Amino acid sequence: MVSNGEKRRILDSLSGQILDAAIEVHRVMGGPGLLESVYEEALAHELKLRKITAERQKAVPVMYKGCNIKKPLILDMFINNEIIIEVKSVEKFNPIYHSQLLTYLRLMNRPLGIVINFGEKYIKNGFHRVVNNFPRD
Repeated sequence: MVSNGEKRRILDSLSGQILDAAIEVHRVMGGPGLLESVYEEALAHELKLRKITAERQKAVPVMYKGCNIKKPLILDMFINNEIIIEVKSVEKFNPIYHSQLLTYLRLMNRPLGIVINFGEKYIKNGFHRVVNNFPRD
């Protein structure tokens, strides 16, 4: 069994690798200006090159009081069955993206999500971590 401290270190390390991959995609693609789907596909490829499992457009069933909702939740990316990534390509970050991702994390009982806005001049300004019951040391 993995301790909370070890789980935290694994998630932090993976988050750093995702940031590095996003910076590489942003640099190679020439910065902002492309569609989200282009960045998403490029990021999935970059993560694959780094031996990180990334599922794209993953459908996740949603339950409400014992009823399976017909429309599933569609995640932009799901990394190593742990981290949810929402890919954006907008001029200005909207706080609703944070709230949306936090809801996804709660519904799936996952500790970490990341909103990556490729619309920023520098990807470090568009990289937003969102936590839900993140493991403590």
